[in-house]
Amino acid sequence: MTQRSTPSLSRPLALASQVLLFASLGLAGIFAVGQEQATVKASEPTGRQVVATSGTWRGASFPVENFQAYTSPFGYRGSPDGAPGQEFHRGLDMAAPEGSYIRNWWAGKVVEVSDNTACGTSVVIQSGEWEHVYCHMKGHVETANGVRYLSDRAGGIQLPEGLTIPAGVRIGRVGMTGRTTGPHLHWGLKYTGKWVDPALVLRAMYADQMRARAISNRDQG
Repeated sequence: MTQRSTPSLSRPLALASQVLLFASLGLAGIFAVGQEQATVKASEPTGRQVVATSGTWRGASFPVENFQAYTSPFGYRGSPDGAPGQEFHRGLDMAAPEGSYIRNWWAGKVVEVSDNTACGTSVVIQSGEWEHVYCHMKGHVETANGVRYLSDRAGGIQLPEGLTIPAGVRIGRVGMTGRTTGPHLHWGLKYTGKWVDPALVLRAMYADQMRARAISNRDQG
């Protein structure tokens, strides 16, 4: 995937002042898709840390349906094709049956679709200072009237560059395009142009959404 600068949206996500630091690497599990509007705050990540504002992740979506397992974490790993040495894995791999739908993590703009790299058929979405990358999808890139778009007709997906979409929208399906040994979503995250461990973001999101659910249940009870 070609690295790109991080432009701002016309209505950038608001920043909040209080922060929580999530420095551990554990994954808490899948969280519910929220529908309310939310803001996001992050300081520039250092190493494997990410800072996220409490109470801001409730509008986010877990990025893959029919999730089965986390199969490869962020960071250095052995080559999945058996080659000697170590390589840096810039994302989190999420196994799911081939054809499972992929959902947009956060509201933003489709800034790139591609099908000619190790990432396979892929989508990059910009959400303020965040950039999220989805790899190994089904389909291919087509061009019509000067607009490039991801085409997966069997899955009912026609996703053009330049489109602004909300969180939770289906943007593609799990495939085996590019450099992959099995069906999964490779999900990458950047903040201000620097790669971030998606596990930390998922942990923060899960904790916040579980907190919100507990408050809602308490108020209803």
